[in-house]
Amino acid sequence: MYQKIILSALGLAVGAYLIGSISFAVLLSKIFANKDVRDYGSGNAGMTNVMRAIGVLPGILTFVLDFAKGFVAAGLGRIIFENLHSLYPNAQFATALNGALIGAFACMVGHVFPVFFKFKGGKGVATGCGAFLAVCPVTTLFGLGIFALIFIATKIISISSLCGTVAVVATSLIFSDIADGFIGFVQVVLHIASGLIIIIKHKENIVRLINGQEKKLTVKKGK
Repeated sequence: MYQKIILSALGLAVGAYLIGSISFAVLLSKIFANKDVRDYGSGNAGMTNVMRAIGVLPGILTFVLDFAKGFVAAGLGRIIFENLHSLYPNAQFATALNGALIGAFACMVGHVFPVFFKFKGGKGVATGCGAFLAVCPVTTLFGLGIFALIFIATKIISISSLCGTVAVVATSLIFSDIADGFIGFVQVVLHIASGLIIIIKHKENIVRLINGQEKKLTVKKGK
């Protein structure tokens, strides 16, 4: 029983990582402008840099597809572990929440360090948003609300993303049904690690925010 659960978890992690490694920012910048967006602007393979360097439409498509891959990866984890739980109801680790968290975290790691694109990816915001919508939809919607309020006030994507991320992780830990013992510890680690990926990838933005040098969102005008 436990061998099958462990193998399923490993298979899920690898599959979710590969899904996350599909860098839509790079693919769409090649399709729309025959460029690699990582060679322009901030060098980040994400929505904001695509909007600034390539155009609004590819930027929006980048967000939608990055969001979708996170949602799909975490959703697959939820489904796989729900099936495992039905087969092994006494196995405490085989829960839908654990499956969704494994899929979410592995997909975010793939997005940030994509094996298909020389391990140079994005910052994980859109992918994390989609992933955590499948993990904890209510708290994710709350985080999106925080993001929207901060962005309306500042027009700065980075501070909005950071505040939204902290809100999602904090409320997830507070309101999620996290078990005691080792399993609860693993869940806490995966929640926090997912948020830390986004925060660490924003370290340069944080420095600019502290120095008052972070730019507001501007986009490249296109057809």
